[in-house]
Amino acid sequence: MALSNPPRTGGRYGTAAGTGALAALLLVAVCGSPAYVGWAAGTDPNSAGGWFLQLLSWPAWRFDGDGAAGGLVAGNLRAVLLVILAVVFLYVLPASQVARVQGSASQFFSGWAAYVLASGFASLIAAFLGPDPALLVALQSAGAGATYGFLSGWIIGTASLGGRA
Repeated sequence: MALSNPPRTGGRYGTAAGTGALAALLLVAVCGSPAYVGWAAGTDPNSAGGWFLQLLSWPAWRFDGDGAAGGLVAGNLRAVLLVILAVVFLYVLPASQVARVQGSASQFFSGWAAYVLASGFASLIAAFLGPDPALLVALQSAGAGATYGFLSGWIIGTASLGGRA
C-alpha cells in the first residue's frame, strides 16, 4: 500500500478555453452594461483611449424599453450570441492542442481568433434577426463586430494564457 496521494486527473487550473470563456462573459457583462456604456459615451472619441473605451461598449445590452422592440431584442441578442459563440469557438479552435509547437503563443492567438469570429458571427446573426434584416445591414454589422473582436480579442487571448491546453 502506497502512502502517497492518489494521482489527480484534473489540474488545479481550468482549461484555456474555460478561462477565455469566463473572460468573454465578464467583458460583455461589464463593458456592455448600461452603466459602462453611459460612462464610455462621455469620453473623448477623438483620443485613442476614449475611442477604445467606447469600442469596448459595442456589445451593449439593456433592459429598458427605449427604442423599437426589434432593436432591443437584436442588441441583447448580439450580446448573448457573442458570449455563446465565443465559448463555442474557444472549444472548437484548439490550436494549442494540435499545434506543432505547443505553447502560450498558440493559446493566445487561438483565443483572440475565437473572439474575432464570435463577434463577427454574432453581429451578422443578430442583424438578420433584427428590425431591418437586409443583407447590406448584416454585412456592415458583421464588419463592425469583427473590428470589435479584432481590437478587443487580445483580452480574451491573454485570459486564455491562464489555463492549461
